[in-house]
Amino acid sequence: MIVRPVRSSDLPALIELARSTGTGLTTLPANEERLAHRVGWAEKTFCGEAERGDADYLFVLENDEGEVVGISAIAGAVGLREPWYNYRVGLTVSASQELNIYREIPTLFLANDLTGNSELCSLFLRADSRTGLNGRLLSKARMLFIAEFPELFGNKIIAEMRGMSDEMGRSPFWESLGRHFFKMEFSQADYLTGVGNKAFIAELMPKFPLYTCFLSEAARDVIGRVHTDTEPALSMLKSEGFSYQGYVDIFDAGPAIECETRKIRAVHDSQPLVLAIGTPDDDATPFIIHNRKREDCRIVAAPARLAAGTLV
Repeated sequence: MIVRPVRSSDLPALIELARSTGTGLTTLPANEERLAHRVGWAEKTFCGEAERGDADYLFVLENDEGEVVGISAIAGAVGLREPWYNYRVGLTVSASQELNIYREIPTLFLANDLTGNSELCSLFLRADSRTGLNGRLLSKARMLFIAEFPELFGNKIIAEMRGMSDEMGRSPFWESLGRHFFKMEFSQADYLTGVGNKAFIAELMPKFPLYTCFLSEAARDVIGRVHTDTEPALSMLKSEGFSYQGYVDIFDAGPAIECETRKIRAVHDSQPLVLAIGTPDDDATPFIIHNRKREDCRIVAAPARLAAGTLV
């Protein structure tokens, strides 16, 4: 398996991947025109022709047969061209000494606080390739790229995780909140956002704080929780130093996790080494290896041993 920048010839494979993602992966809509535009823009990004606010570093995972079986990406900065919305989960306190009543009410505040941060996004691996180190390679390859080119990214990296939905793609949070304002299915709102039609969010979103006690119990229960399929990705990012700081997606209430760029484990632990061809021990540790290039970036995972500054 090898991770490399996307190219235009990958478009048919990307469309097939997008069709298999289900609801909730907003940045990978099954729309050929939108994907073709994104691939073209990613090619410009890797060539250094995009400003940080427009940069889209889109990677694919290619197997030994040359098939594209996975995708992942880094957005240079979010919210610099159009508003970036999250709910901040806060607290409203009401009290009356006379009546001896004290209440703490979890409250959702519409926020643009994460604007300007870089984002890990669009992570998807084909089901039949979710074995061995493939998932970790596809995700962590982005962190090695960030480690090599930190000047291309913000001081903080965020990742919006897919929220809870049922086997039919219905989100309890959306059914209890979003549907009342948008008058459409969750899947349609998610798709419109993915293809770039985001103006409707600003036009229709409630601007005032929302008390979660007015939501259904099912909706309250999924705030800040991830979809079952996303749990491995969340665990991996937590092991890299990412944490939940109270921001959730406005559609499905999935958590937005974050970490200072320099504190990401794969970033601060990465190091340049001399690479030598050899035979590692049977119990050799798997390393993720980056060729330190940008436009011709190649990243692989391989067992190796470290000896005197050389990786064998």
